[in-house]
Amino acid sequence: MPARKKKSSAVSKLRSALTVFGKSKSAYHSGLGTRVVGTLFGYRRGHVHFAFQEDAKLSPAFLIELATPTSVLVREMASGLVRIALECEKKTEKKGLKLLEEPVWRTYCNGKKCGYAMRRECGPEELKILKAVEPISMGAGVLPGDNENGEGNGAGGSEGELMYMRARFERVVGSKDSEAFYMMNPDCSGGPELSVYLLRV
Repeated sequence: MPARKKKSSAVSKLRSALTVFGKSKSAYHSGLGTRVVGTLFGYRRGHVHFAFQEDAKLSPAFLIELATPTSVLVREMASGLVRIALECEKKTEKKGLKLLEEPVWRTYCNGKKCGYAMRRECGPEELKILKAVEPISMGAGVLPGDNENGEGNGAGGSEGELMYMRARFERVVGSKDSEAFYMMNPDCSGGPELSVYLLRV
């Protein structure tokens, strides 16, 4: 069936973006920043969410919803190099606000404008997704829609299966107005990469 082939192709693109990282079990050594767990997830016909956690068992310290459709980001990842830049405005009335607490971000994917991203609180649905992938340290795949079992809000039925990608990221803090998250490449082969930049300008 065409729909099944389309789903398989999309999943294979996500998995190919991580294949190179699973070839080596050597440790990644870096004196910069801290290591965090990064999870990209979204329904195939919905929008992408990003969650960064200090530990897989903890609630995300940073959770955003991008305006970018999941299918579009999958195509970008097929190129092997994805750079996502999130920018917010520096305002005097928000002087005490931490960078990760900013609510609205202008989004750029590989230099192209992609609308706005919104910071989200981790609700029951997001928590359920993160719990489902908690045992996975690195990988990509799909989770079935909840409505097949008569549960949840039925988003899985209207927007397709939920796709996810999970990996370790290195967090580098440049200043109170700039941070970056780099997907960690254990074998340093220069393969597919994903980086997220946060800037307050």
